[in-house]
Amino acid sequence: SLQTVIKKWSIPCPLPLNSAIETLQVLNSTGDCKAKLFHLSKESAYAIPIMAFSFLCHTSVLPIYCELQSPSKSRMQNVTVTGIGLSFLIYFISALFGYLTFYDKVDSELLQGYDRYLPHDTVIMTVKVAILLAVLLAVPLIHFPARKAVLMLFFSDLPVSWICHILVTLTLNTIVVLFAMFVPDIKNIFGVVGSTTSTCLLFVYPGLFYLKLSREDFLSPQKLGACALVIFGICVGLVSLVLIIFNWIDQ
Repeated sequence: SLQTVIKKWSIPCPLPLNSAIETLQVLNSTGDCKAKLFHLSKESAYAIPIMAFSFLCHTSVLPIYCELQSPSKSRMQNVTVTGIGLSFLIYFISALFGYLTFYDKVDSELLQGYDRYLPHDTVIMTVKVAILLAVLLAVPLIHFPARKAVLMLFFSDLPVSWICHILVTLTLNTIVVLFAMFVPDIKNIFGVVGSTTSTCLLFVYPGLFYLKLSREDFLSPQKLGACALVIFGICVGLVSLVLIIFNWIDQ
């Protein structure tokens, strides 16, 4: 986040291009360096799914709850609000200054844009190493519930076995590596996962659980809000997924 703020003034606008003709076209363009409050395009279908995926922290709730010194609902609520609030602040600053740096030429992977114009910058390389370490350290926390779900779904009748444990771990890691190697753009992964599982976990399932467990009248504000949440999640997920698929077909 700090890197996007610092490098905002290191890359000129209009952006320098390799081709002389393209450079002349950019220099003659007066709208390239003007921020737009709203911009709708076929890429907008990725917006809500990616945001939903970004705030998908459900798998970390139980491990964090178990690590609290005195676990309670209120303390876990404070941890959740603080964590999501800090994440939102960091995402917002990074997205804002990333957009104000590249405008309509921003890449789906923000660091790739900095690589193109600042290929040997020390700050950019340091940020890449920091992100690499953060991802590596986050793998066990995210991998644990995934492996647990696979074991419970397919091998619940078998006794606990280290061989099965290791094979499931290697299989999941292999699938992740293959996706990383062969999927050309990470926004496709975020878009599909965000429009399917993320919208269900963020909007649909919580609303359905509340409708199932609550004993209030169906026309109460709480249940109507839960119904609205379920409908919103289904509509957003389906519309986003359909638009993403049509975008793939067009490409």
